[in-house]
Amino acid sequence: MNITQEMKQLSDQELLKKYQTAKSSLIITCLLIGALVGVAIYSSVKNGFGFFTFFPLFFVFLIINGQKKSKAIVAEVKSRGLLKG
Repeated sequence: MNITQEMKQLSDQELLKKYQTAKSSLIITCLLIGALVGVAIYSSVKNGFGFFTFFPLFFVFLIINGQKKSKAIVAEVKSRGLLKG
């Protein structure tokens, strides 16, 4: 089943619970991405370009691609008009 179809089958309450979880997950994800980018920058400044410069950036790429479900949840909440403000 497609992620968007799965989101459309949820009730408003279930969707809002998933939205809250996705929102906290997004904050943690942003902190993790920031730390990995910081490690890559520090490594490139300290040691020049090498394996430890691109290794954390590979994980950033994986993390960003793994956020598809969270993006689908946010899009469904916005399309239903469940957000106030």
